[in-house]
Amino acid sequence: MNEIEILVNGKAVVALGDGTILDLLIQIGMAGKRVAVECNREIVPRSTYGERKVCDGDRFEIVVAVGGG
Repeated sequence: MNEIEILVNGKAVVALGDGTILDLLIQIGMAGKRVAVECNREIVPRSTYGERKVCDGDRFEIVVAVGGG
């Protein structure tokens, strides 16, 4: 697989070329957490994380939901 460069929360990250958003979350240690993902200024539905491909130059903002009362 080839490697691509993307931005995650403003930082350069090298990811696998044919990977999905779910693969990216696994790579950066956020899989299984309650996160919201924005790709190129578009909110990505959680149901598509395993299908949506990550492309060279994509810009992600990923935030973790914090519970509390």
